[in-house]
Amino acid sequence: MPQEIERKFLVTGTGFKRGARSTRYSQGYLVTDPRRSVRVRVGGGEAFLTIKGPTSGATRQEYEYPIPVTHAAEIVECLALAPVIDKTRHVVEVDGLVWEVDEFHGENEGLVIAEVELHSEDQPVTLPEWVGEEVTSDSRYINQSLVENPYSSWK
Repeated sequence: MPQEIERKFLVTGTGFKRGARSTRYSQGYLVTDPRRSVRVRVGGGEAFLTIKGPTSGATRQEYEYPIPVTHAAEIVECLALAPVIDKTRHVVEVDGLVWEVDEFHGENEGLVIAEVELHSEDQPVTLPEWVGEEVTSDSRYINQSLVENPYSSWK
């Protein structure tokens, strides 16, 4: 069964941008539910349909499939729940681990989250200097939650 093991952290600095590859994404959710989510992501000339199961600790089932970019753009525009997630993803390698730092725009402007995928939940991780508080277990920071309760409404 495909799964992702991922820890999430708030970002406290801009050091992640040094040497990062950056891509702007539009991410639309078709289903948001505590037990599952279905999303379409478009960016960098690629598009994916992703289905995720419930989170247990830092682990959840994940199924991801490439789809035509034109189809994905239509799905995001016509079928996705509002607001659509708009973010720039910065990918940077630190100590042999790939970190994905999402800098949000639109209704989630001001939120910057770093994610690192692991092989096991107990895998040791050296935190870069730009990583702050861990928010892995705080469901407010899951992208699908940012559709239902955007960061701008937290203030």
